[in-house]
Amino acid sequence: MPRSTHAESVATQFQVPGRLVALQPITTGNVNDTYRVVCRTTFSEEQFILQRINKKVFVDPAAVMANMKAVTDHAHSRIEAEADDADRIWQLPRVIPAVDGRDYAIDDGGEYWRALSMIASARSYDKLSTPEHAVEAGVVLGHFQRIISDFPAADLEDTLPGFHITPLYLAKYDSIIDTDEARQRLDRSSEARRLAKFVESRRAFASVLEDARERGELNLRPIHGDPKITNIMLDNFTGKGTSIVDLDTVKPGLIHYDFGDCARSSCNPAGEETSDLSQVYLDVDLFEALVRGYLREAAAFLTEADRHYLFDAVRLIAFELGLRFFTDHLAGDVYFKTTYDGHNLNRARVQFALCESIEARETKMRRALG
Repeated sequence: MPRSTHAESVATQFQVPGRLVALQPITTGNVNDTYRVVCRTTFSEEQFILQRINKKVFVDPAAVMANMKAVTDHAHSRIEAEADDADRIWQLPRVIPAVDGRDYAIDDGGEYWRALSMIASARSYDKLSTPEHAVEAGVVLGHFQRIISDFPAADLEDTLPGFHITPLYLAKYDSIIDTDEARQRLDRSSEARRLAKFVESRRAFASVLEDARERGELNLRPIHGDPKITNIMLDNFTGKGTSIVDLDTVKPGLIHYDFGDCARSSCNPAGEETSDLSQVYLDVDLFEALVRGYLREAAAFLTEADRHYLFDAVRLIAFELGLRFFTDHLAGDVYFKTTYDGHNLNRARVQFALCESIEARETKMRRALG
């Protein structure tokens, strides 16, 4: 049965009033099959998001949904408690229960589906366009981290073991680089050999955050897990940040991974796919604006040690993603989708160039972080 047919049959299995009148695919995501669902009664219309959870990525969909439900329930209660003093209407997707009361529905093929409320009159953007936009993106991330910072991380399942643990990616790299496939690719490319030297020169840095956690300087908290700019929603009418979406990666972790990934992905105007390394850099103006918005909310819960390692997080996440792309290139492009030979090699070049740019701007970036 085609997935769209599965989606149509499962869309009516959630507690949403009305009759199903439309099911529209949303193609922007890379992991889950996503649809906009429209249901109507005589007097009203309800729209919600329906998603098939990708079991190849999330091997325990029920745990993913338990995390999402627990964190969003907690966040919604904080939002409501603070509503009278807030400078905007904060929103967050709500998990819509299935008709049997569970947080998900299972179709005839054993696939897991979830239903989430839509964030109305708001949209996301592919890139930061102005410092004002950067401020709002920072405010949204800081607000989300703040309102879930008192949720016990121990109550969440680690649904993506090893995710953003850079020493584990380095160990994977070490296991790949001595294979025949990797040696052949290194022999054929002086650029690949240059990147291998780049990795070696920063090997000791790979454990900076995990070492700090083991020393007790940093603590596990609930994190979003994927706070890229396309997951941050701005209000269509006010231009203010209003929500963060795609919460299936919520898990225990270091909040630094969220901050680092948000800054890495949003403050490089060239993006991840450019072939012109001269265009790759960390835009300090955008970074300073992002930090200004972030600290407006996050300063309330960040410790002195938390703030000290925020710069390291931005540098580390760029290095980590480059390492993952480079490892996949050496392995024969087995994980990330590619569209041309050397695609992952070029992606690694971009991230390592960004890492170098971040290193060159350390003084200004640390000054912005206070």
